[in-house]
Amino acid sequence: MWQRAGAIAAAIVTMLTTGTGYADGMLSDFPYPHPVRQYAFTSQGQPLFMAYMDIQPTAPANGRAVVLFHGKNFCGATWESTITPLAAAGYRVIVPDQIGFCKSTKPTTYQMSFHQLAANTRALLQSLGIERAALVAHSMGGMVATRYALSFPESTAALVLVNPIGLEDWSAKGVPALTIDELIAGERKTDSARIKTYQQRTYYDGRWRPDFDRWVEMLASTYRGEGSELAILSQARASDMVFSQPVVHEFPRLIPPVVLIIGERDTTAIGKDRAPPEVAAKLGRYAELAHEAERRIPNARLITFPTLGHSPQVEEPEKFNATLLEALAGVASP
Repeated sequence: MWQRAGAIAAAIVTMLTTGTGYADGMLSDFPYPHPVRQYAFTSQGQPLFMAYMDIQPTAPANGRAVVLFHGKNFCGATWESTITPLAAAGYRVIVPDQIGFCKSTKPTTYQMSFHQLAANTRALLQSLGIERAALVAHSMGGMVATRYALSFPESTAALVLVNPIGLEDWSAKGVPALTIDELIAGERKTDSARIKTYQQRTYYDGRWRPDFDRWVEMLASTYRGEGSELAILSQARASDMVFSQPVVHEFPRLIPPVVLIIGERDTTAIGKDRAPPEVAAKLGRYAELAHEAERRIPNARLITFPTLGHSPQVEEPEKFNATLLEALAGVASP
């Protein structure tokens, strides 16, 4: 533990003193909180690997597994403050990086879909001997996990959605579409300053703490150095997937129990920056969207954090973890 903490601290010092941070599209030098393994498989005719962490219970095992799904601008490492309390409660915790993200393969050609990412994740779990798990999903991960629960309901013990994007259909509300080429051009403008400005305004309602900087630099580093071109392409494909494959219309078909954990100060909405002003003003209203989702999802429970934003697990880890453990105890079963 002390060695890992020392490595993380040293990496942060390097980032701050050199001004360059990590510079690798595969996050090769970015320290994860637990050992990273690789699940090798073939998909769409090409060899790929999913990076993942597999954390065993540190208390008497309760026979349950939890899978943590990251968002588009996040990685498995972002769940570091949540992993420890889950393991201490007896859960086995699986934390993958989806194909196209973070430490996983970023293919040159790949048809990106939520069903494909969900199927990849199910194959990973089956390779680990896990046939049934609770899904805890944040941001874009909420759309992946929702598709997983719709496609594999018998394998889903419960679905916990943490500020998921996709609670609304942006295209149906009037946001214009962009081509992959246009999305790539936008991704090329990304750097640490832009990421921080966007996250501070959209995720945290104008607030900022120094410990958020690490997650900004994690994302920014994938846009620099070796592998950055494939990372940019993957991010553009992901943006297209998020925009063109809504899951909100299928909420009434969800079978497993669902818990929505929502920071109400979140204003995330894909395409808000390119929508007409009268449309943009109505997007990303999580305090309203969460209640609409609760009404449309069978067997749903809504928990709100009125003062928190897009990433409650990052903003207030202790409060979030206590809430998550209580919610899982009420819905998850082996």
